Amino acid sequence: MEIVTGYVEHIVFRNEENGYTVFQLESEAGEVTCVGTLNFISEGERLEIKGDYVNHNIYGSQLKISSYEMKEPEDLISIERYLGSGAIKGVGAALAGRIVRKFKTDTFRIIEEEPERLAEVNGISERKAREIALQVDEKKGMRKVMIYLQNFGISTALAAKIYQKYGSKVYEILETNPYKLADDIEGVGFKTADEIAAKIGIHTDSDFRIQSGIFYVLQQSMTEGHVYLPKNVLEVRTSRLLGVEIEGIEKYIMDLCMERKTVMKEIEGEIRIYPSRFYYMELNVARMLNDLDIDCAMPEDMMEKRLRKVEELEQISLDPMQHQAVIESIKHGLLILTGGPGTGKTTTINTMIQFFESEGMSILLAAPTGRAAKRMTEATGYEAQTIHRLLEVSGNPEEEGNVNGFLRNRDNPLETDVLIIDEMSMVDLTLMHALLTAVVPGTRLILVGDVNQLPSVGPGSVLKDTIASNKFHVVTLTKIFRQAGESDIVLNAHKINAGERVIINNKSRDFFFLKRQEADVIIGVVITLIQKKLPKYVDASPFDIQVMTPTRKGLLGVERLNVILQRYLNPPDPKKEEKEANGRIFRTGDKVMQIKNNYQLEWEVCTKYGVTVDKGMGIFNGDMGIIREISSYKETLTVEYDEKRLVEYPFELLDELELAYAITVHKSQGSEYPAVVIPLLPGPKLLYNRNLLYTAVTRAKKCLTIVGSEDTFQEMIKTKTNRNDTQAWTSVYKSFRAVVPFSLSILRKCIQVWNLSFL
Repeated sequence: MEIVTGYVEHIVFRNEENGYTVFQLESEAGEVTCVGTLNFISEGERLEIKGDYVNHNIYGSQLKISSYEMKEPEDLISIERYLGSGAIKGVGAALAGRIVRKFKTDTFRIIEEEPERLAEVNGISERKAREIALQVDEKKGMRKVMIYLQNFGISTALAAKIYQKYGSKVYEILETNPYKLADDIEGVGFKTADEIAAKIGIHTDSDFRIQSGIFYVLQQSMTEGHVYLPKNVLEVRTSRLLGVEIEGIEKYIMDLCMERKTVMKEIEGEIRIYPSRFYYMELNVARMLNDLDIDCAMPEDMMEKRLRKVEELEQISLDPMQHQAVIESIKHGLLILTGGPGTGKTTTINTMIQFFESEGMSILLAAPTGRAAKRMTEATGYEAQTIHRLLEVSGNPEEEGNVNGFLRNRDNPLETDVLIIDEMSMVDLTLMHALLTAVVPGTRLILVGDVNQLPSVGPGSVLKDTIASNKFHVVTLTKIFRQAGESDIVLNAHKINAGERVIINNKSRDFFFLKRQEADVIIGVVITLIQKKLPKYVDASPFDIQVMTPTRKGLLGVERLNVILQRYLNPPDPKKEEKEANGRIFRTGDKVMQIKNNYQLEWEVCTKYGVTVDKGMGIFNGDMGIIREISSYKETLTVEYDEKRLVEYPFELLDELELAYAITVHKSQGSEYPAVVIPLLPGPKLLYNRNLLYTAVTRAKKCLTIVGSEDTFQEMIKTKTNRNDTQAWTSVYKSFRAVVPFSLSILRKCIQVWNLSFL
């Protein structure tokens, strides 16, 4: 163990998230390169460092820090160097020299105890003297807080956020109600606050703890798709979380209602508890959808005449339901178009686009994910964007109280006559609310999706609830067209959706079932398919072939499958960098998926010469990419997503990534793959249902192979989704009852605008 004392000469690199720093230290023995995690240091500071010298294969000899201690500068040169290093804003080298020449070794004492005396130095006013003293004191206070918070396992970056929010009051807040951190600081959850509370000695039945626990349970239920929880369910879940029996939970719920964190409603004899944000969001979505649904005054015979003209010109032949869908999109401000695979949704959308274009109307296309938007572009020939990009994401729109998460909003709406959204089953309540906020009455909104797909991962079942309200015009396409009818994937998907038995005979060209009964045998078959059989059959790389499974845990769960598939598809290699994070190995070349929305992550598209040609912000839940680089020096991992978007992840954000050789069916929504392989053995009946199987089957474009138990497969077809067990608690469809009718003046104005667009 080496002990080195010196001054921070130059900070080469600093990761603000975790405090990892590379810097040059000037010591008596000369300049030393130091690496390690430091709380808060600036150039010019004096440090006593304990550590060991290591030899980096690129950067040479480095002192790896085990521990360190900050020391006051001892001599005049050191004091001057520290003050003039930039650590104190507004104090440069020249001014620092004058201060030290005036006060000599008393400099720091003067700054701390008699800051007004700094005004005796030429160039320093009384105001500037106070500012210098405040900065010195703040730095000392911040260091103290950071060290204090690290005792509770709080990272440097999070400690900085906490200090910025509370300042010196942080000690008082932690000692009285640490659960306040979960409310006020993004990145501090209930469990972190609860750990702090336990260390401080706050009782398990504290009112603060129970209130915070109730709200945490509500927030966690959002990840299951719920918008509210029935009171009895909330009570059971909270008791289980806190490990205490809760008597009189109504009291705590009412306290939360008084603080406007929750809303309690009795509907149909059931007491429902909503996070207030989502309660009002549902009401707003219902109101805005209602406001958009304005009938057009154009005579129907004129609509028919103009549509026939478009059909003749584009040589399109619509069946009666497709024809009706196009007419309904002309007649009404809001239309929902739904139907399974192969039922002609794309043809219908294309005809709508051609019609509205022929009338001189502007059109925007969007979908929830990058893959879905890309598919929409390929199918229509018109550029489609993700909804996030359409709305010009800025900041975090999911953060409570953030009304400026998108640049497109009520004050800066989308400029279009027609807006078509595909894959609507994936759109959750938060995103739908943001979208509708940016759409003005008078804009035609066409929502397209398959209502039988799994619901959105986020809170809310917007498509299903909007249809269930019976307030809007819905056209359901059911006819399977000849070309699609040649695909057994399409035919069997419809059979599954109808609850009909699927005949397994392997005479198909795109739907195969390989009967196996043991998990390890199934995995062996899956590997053979990916490595040898399917790439040539579907003309795709092994990385384009997607393994899907219903569960995360178990012998055929995502977690086990990914470890095994990584070993075979991207084995270890001395030339490939690796990084272990949260018990998982990430390796250069790995297929990975983003598992949460991160609106702050920056991406860029570069040429082969490194010139940036496009850039933006935001990587979202379900985005898939390939690891291109792992840098142990910078402590970053670079992923390439669709459209060659490169994202640099600091190591502390790797919990947002997971391997994606195998994914759950839920994570596959909105995506389509050349080939899909589904390993299948018996599993939880609540999960193994028709809805899930239907979603999995419809993700395959050219080939679907199921490997496993036929009995399980047929049983899933028979098992209907039980709302109480597997579907979200949502209430948009009931919120339409509370909607105030659209004003007559706005109605007239919109009709006038619409009529003009058809002239």
